[in-house]
Formats: sequence, structure tokens, C-alpha cells
Amino acid sequence: MPELPEVETTRRGIAPHLEGQRVSRVIVRDRRLRWPIPEDLDVRLSGQKIVIVERRAKYLLIQAEVGTLISHLGMSGNLRLVEAGLPALKHEHVDIELESGLALRYTDPRRFGAMLWSLDPHNHELLVRLGPEPLTDLFDGLRLFELSRGRSMAVKPFIMDNAVVVGVGNIYATEALFAAGIDPRREAKSISKARYIKLAVEIKRILAAAIERGGTTLRDFIGGDGQPGYFQQELFAYGRGEEPCKVCGTTMREVKLGQRASVYCPKCQK
Repeated sequence: MPELPEVETTRRGIAPHLEGQRVSRVIVRDRRLRWPIPEDLDVRLSGQKIVIVERRAKYLLIQAEVGTLISHLGMSGNLRLVEAGLPALKHEHVDIELESGLALRYTDPRRFGAMLWSLDPHNHELLVRLGPEPLTDLFDGLRLFELSRGRSMAVKPFIMDNAVVVGVGNIYATEALFAAGIDPRREAKSISKARYIKLAVEIKRILAAAIERGGTTLRDFIGGDGQPGYFQQELFAYGRGEEPCKVCGTTMREVKLGQRASVYCPKCQK
């Protein structure tokens, strides 16, 4: 599943080609995504100028003069720019054609993504209860410490809770906990303030590094420019179960936490 760095990479790739451009038409080939694409999307968006392309958590917000298209890439979706009129292949469900001659094409083999329309996107039911963005000053170790008091759940699913902080998905939670030296199985309430401060720093560092390297290519992800991400080459823990730790050589262990695979080093992470 594309995580925050992959979605931000997509935003950076498509924004310069969309912002200030007017939509000539919208072609919807298959409305059957996680939620049906609005039947009047073409009427609402065609003729409008795109003002700005933003990101909130793992949602892309394509803001027009009146209204905003809320897009989520789901499990296997991607948005990329193609020449308008390029014949569509299987799973290429939507084209947003621009007067520039380009089209923003949405592809989603599993159809678990979303394309919704809202006049007030930040108060949309999917976004209104989200926690702070991890790369802003609203998120820090003190927030993690305060919210963790009394929480007996494991620390990994705790930091993956979108009400606590958005965008810390499985890959980057695994990597941040390794970098901070915290065992992902530890109860959230058992982690000290000092260790949460370090964890927050590592979350910010790792997410920022992943964004700069174009995200992590795992299965289907490509950026808005059609290029893969390269952060996978720098992973220390994710997907490395039973391999030697890159730091100490100890065999990495894999466990299930919150129905997700989690890899950790029994020596480096306490």
C-alpha cells in the first residue's frame, strides 16, 4: 500500500503540471472503487481551473476553483501524467484531461482507492478526525508520551493510529522503531518520555528521507512521473525477517502485531 512518502512523491510529481491548468473533460471508465465515483464528477470538474494540489495524510486533495477532488491510492493505485487521448489499458479507470494536452490518469488494479468530491474537504468524514501531520511542529515526542499513558496496546500499532499521527504506515513505523531502538511489542504506556522524543525525531527523519528518495517501491508503487522510489535500498528492518541485522548481525525476528508483520532486532531493540 502506498504510504505517506509515496503519496507526497506523487503530489510533487503531478502538482506542477496541474496547478493553474483548466480541466477540459473527465473520463470515468469504471466508477466501482472503494466508494463509487460520483456520477456528476465530469460536470462538477470540467471547465474549472485547478488551484492547488495538497496532501492530507494519504489523501491527495486536488482543489479546483469550486470544490475539491479527494483521491486515495488504496492498495495498488497510482496517478500519473499521460498524453490526453492515449488509449487506456485495463485497470486505467479515470482520465482528467487538461487544456495543456496532458491527462492525469488514475490506475487501480484492486479498485480499493477513492475519487470523491467535496466542497469542504478538511471537514469531510474521511479527514476530519485525523491527527497531525508528522513533519509539522504539531507532532512531537511529548504528544506521543501524553497520548500513550494508560495505553496497553503495543507501541507499533499505537504510532500507526491515524488519530495519534497520520501517515506512519507499516514500513516507516518498522524503520523508525528500529532506529529508535524500541521493541515494537512493548506496551505503549511503558515507553519513557525520552524514548518517545527520540522516536518522534526518527519518524520525522525517516519520512523526510523517504520523500527525498521518491518513496519505497514495493510491488505496484510508481510516482506521478512514472518513476519508482528508491528508499527500499535503505531499509534496515522492514521485510528482513530471518536476515542478519545490519547493525549487530543478530538474526532479525518477525512477529504479527495488529495483523501486520513486524520485523525487529532482539539485540538492538529493547
